[in-house]
Amino acid sequence: MSTSSVASILIVDDDQGNLKALQELLQSLGQKMVLANSGEEALRRVLRDDFAVILLDARMPGIDGFETAKLIRERQRSRHTPIIFVTGAYEDLGSMFRGYEVGAVDYIVKPLNPAVLKSKISIFIELYAKNAALIREVAERLLTEERLRESEEKLRALAARLQSVREEEQIRIAREIHDGLGQALTGLKMDLTWLAGKLPAERKPLTNKIESMFQLIDDTIHSVRKIASGLRPEVLDEAGLAAAIGWQAKDFQQRTGIRCKVDLPPDSDGLDPGRSTALFRIFQEVLTNVARHASATRVDVFMQRDADMLTLEVRDNGNGITSAEILNPKSLGLLGMRERVLPFNGRIEINGVRGKGTQVTVSIPLGPE
Repeated sequence: MSTSSVASILIVDDDQGNLKALQELLQSLGQKMVLANSGEEALRRVLRDDFAVILLDARMPGIDGFETAKLIRERQRSRHTPIIFVTGAYEDLGSMFRGYEVGAVDYIVKPLNPAVLKSKISIFIELYAKNAALIREVAERLLTEERLRESEEKLRALAARLQSVREEEQIRIAREIHDGLGQALTGLKMDLTWLAGKLPAERKPLTNKIESMFQLIDDTIHSVRKIASGLRPEVLDEAGLAAAIGWQAKDFQQRTGIRCKVDLPPDSDGLDPGRSTALFRIFQEVLTNVARHASATRVDVFMQRDADMLTLEVRDNGNGITSAEILNPKSLGLLGMRERVLPFNGRIEINGVRGKGTQVTVSIPLGPE
């Protein structure tokens, strides 16, 4: 349907005088008048244009008004266009019923009452205008939705890129800390060992000071390793996802006192770095939420790898997350977890039972991204 604010009215009559009379009568409505002097011409017009209403003479040579109306109704573009039959007073009741059967919405008998005809036409013009406005509104909404989708996809791609850059930067910093600072501290410890060996036995205060320095260096080396592991655990890159999850669960148990039971596949060789990183970071976020909110005493971790799917399941026996908490738009941790699996067409299911705990299940396809 055209979205123009000016409607078109199709007038069909084989009598040129009737055509002109109807045109002049309806001119004051301010709409576009389209004239056709046969059923064939009316069908051609309907194929090209949309009309607010069609005034159709019932009796015409060739294709008469009834057949014309039937063909108009059979075409998708014009199947809902209102048709008003205009005919002489001699028409019988059977002809009127036939008109309604082929799709007419009204039947007007000559001589016409100008006020009645204009009133009826005005109603259809108003309906046409409202329909056109509705179509414009729907088109605008669809366009807005499309733009929102495009914007969302761009933001998601940007977030994924920023996340990737962040992981790469963390890897670089972790390696520099581990290799650079770690090696420097190891070298310092070796030099201090050499220096301690040169001191006379009677220099007790200096020996005690060196022992204190040894302890400080050992503590610093431990802190460096802890910082490097927090940025990017070496085990994730060197031994794979299963080993990294096992290491993280053990570290979590030592730090929080919450018992962790893990059931992991023997290895996760062949898993690409993107999926490994996504699952490991999600696992870290789940453990963080358990420590902060769950008041749990036990966490069970299960990971399974099939031919085409990798599944990670984490259950705790804590408070149990509520539906409101799951759907809370301010839960950035949960949002971040969902965003991490989207590039891989993965999914996250979170279920909680009050007083019985929470279960988080992450599934990521192993096919191409």
